[in-house]
Amino acid sequence: MNEKTQDELEIGKSVKYDATDIQVLEGLEPVRKRPGMYIGSTDEHGLHHLVTEVVDNSIDEALAGYCTQIDVCLNNDGTCSVTDNGRGIPTGIIAKEGKSAVEVVLTKLHAGGKFGGEGYKISGGLHGVGVSCVNALSTYMRADVYQNGKHHQIEFSRGHVTKPLTIVGNTDRRGTVITFLPDDEIFETTVFNYDTMKNRFREIAFLNKGLVITLEDKREGQERNDRFEFKGGIVEFVDYLNKNRETILSAPVYFNKFNRDSKGEIENEIEVCFQFNDSYSEVINAYANNINTEEGGTHLEGFKNGLTKVINDYAIANKIIKENEKLTGDDCREGITAVISVKLRNPQFEGQTKTKLGNSEMRAIVNKAMQENFADYLDNHPVEAKNLILKSINAKRARDAARNARDLTRRKGILESTTLPGKLADCSEKDRKFCEIYIVEGDSAGGTAKTGRDRRFQAILPLRGKILNVEKARLNRILENAEIKSMITAFGTGIGAEFNEDKLRYNKIICMTDADVDGAHIRILLLTFFFRYMRPLIEHGHVYAAKPPLYKVTKNKEDYYFYSDEELEAWYAENGRKGCTGQQRYKGLGEMNAEQLWETTMNPEHRILIQLTMDDAIEAEKMFNELMGEDPNLRRQFIEENATLVTDLDV
Repeated sequence: MNEKTQDELEIGKSVKYDATDIQVLEGLEPVRKRPGMYIGSTDEHGLHHLVTEVVDNSIDEALAGYCTQIDVCLNNDGTCSVTDNGRGIPTGIIAKEGKSAVEVVLTKLHAGGKFGGEGYKISGGLHGVGVSCVNALSTYMRADVYQNGKHHQIEFSRGHVTKPLTIVGNTDRRGTVITFLPDDEIFETTVFNYDTMKNRFREIAFLNKGLVITLEDKREGQERNDRFEFKGGIVEFVDYLNKNRETILSAPVYFNKFNRDSKGEIENEIEVCFQFNDSYSEVINAYANNINTEEGGTHLEGFKNGLTKVINDYAIANKIIKENEKLTGDDCREGITAVISVKLRNPQFEGQTKTKLGNSEMRAIVNKAMQENFADYLDNHPVEAKNLILKSINAKRARDAARNARDLTRRKGILESTTLPGKLADCSEKDRKFCEIYIVEGDSAGGTAKTGRDRRFQAILPLRGKILNVEKARLNRILENAEIKSMITAFGTGIGAEFNEDKLRYNKIICMTDADVDGAHIRILLLTFFFRYMRPLIEHGHVYAAKPPLYKVTKNKEDYYFYSDEELEAWYAENGRKGCTGQQRYKGLGEMNAEQLWETTMNPEHRILIQLTMDDAIEAEKMFNELMGEDPNLRRQFIEENATLVTDLDV
């Protein structure tokens, strides 16, 4: 190894490094310095995390039994207000701090009633960063506290007090109102998305039986409101997820169990509800203290283990299967829709995104509760029990067939071979982060795309017609579909349990279909396949939809392209129709020549891509259940009303 020169050794080397180089960030300064460490990001996700943090405080009051209603309002001045009828943040002076409790809670990290003491036995807020971070990242915050007959008020700017706590009047109400304006110096956008909040608050209301949550939008031109209250709690949640599905059981299985400590106080609560339907997929949503544990954890493991054991024990005891024919967990869970909600004093979260419950005791507690309650249900419903077990047996047979098909496919080199499908026009770039693949509808458009593309980084895979609707097919049939096999081979990741994102060959997977109803249907079929068998592709932002133009107009030898009727008419209003030629509505991608397709739909300088995300997995799950299920009318109605699924994104 060559010795480094003195100059090379000096590169990146500090002239000095002593105590004066150590920077101590006081108060909420660390939050403003590194906001991503506290709220995850400064994009729209981080913006809405602020609302979640404030609402979490109100939810904790509800868990403690003091709050029955939470009102969230998007105000016309850009602020968001969260109102509850809980006890109100304490306003007394904390002797050690020499400040009011409400000021301490809103200006100091890790200050609140959840860190020891008797304020909250069970809290979801432990998972978050606290309302003090919301204060730090807001240009304006006001807290109105109603308690003991007085209305208290305090105001802040970027975490600093601008108006000390004062009593501004008398009141007969109680609770807290937090109003804040996100800092536009921190966030990429400060515009709240009503639908994002609506879906989250619906979920919270399902998980907290009887809690009323309202959402109101007062912004000019966007006025609307929603009210969520579910007296049936997670039973209604399961019914909501199973809407338009043919169910197997006459009613969902539900149980609620409290476990107490040596003092007789509630230590944890388990609430479980599940139903089976005629689909081939499983939908299980697991929560701990209202937090969606997307990565699962011990409560989910306990549920799965208990379910599998009960079904096998019943089937063997009633001589439906033999001891050596036991069903697997996958067999038993085919077609299940379940919600598992546990509430415990000291939740321990782990996993890559801190959304996996790690409390080991919950595995045994949930498992035991499942065995006791589900076994009792099967004993009292013999006809339904038999139908359920026969469904699991059919699932086992189909899974065996799928395994055989997968093994055969693998032997033929489809799943693991480096041999790519013949109709794929691959790109020359080998670094996947620069590569993208267009899934193109039809051989005609595929040929045009192959001619017009940039061969260095753009690959083209044409599909013949509409792929199989995977929502209505088991895996063995899916693996027999030629178009699906081509995609699996081209992507390189495998599918289902064998999916490996590290083997992905392209950073962007772009669905390029005609700008009509049939094209939208093909795109939804593709997304359904990705959602069910390659979900990380969507979760990690690899899936896009191309947006081709609807119209082309030529004036003064210049071509102009338009993506909607409104856009075209607006252009005519400004430029007039005189001298315009070639006005045409593209019926399909094949009507464009290679140069036009490149310039409008494939050139990164000008194209419009729509990135498909998993912002709301529950609504996505429901959408695919409804739209790709047995009722074609629901699907057609949705396609006609929603030509695009998400907001346009220039890429």
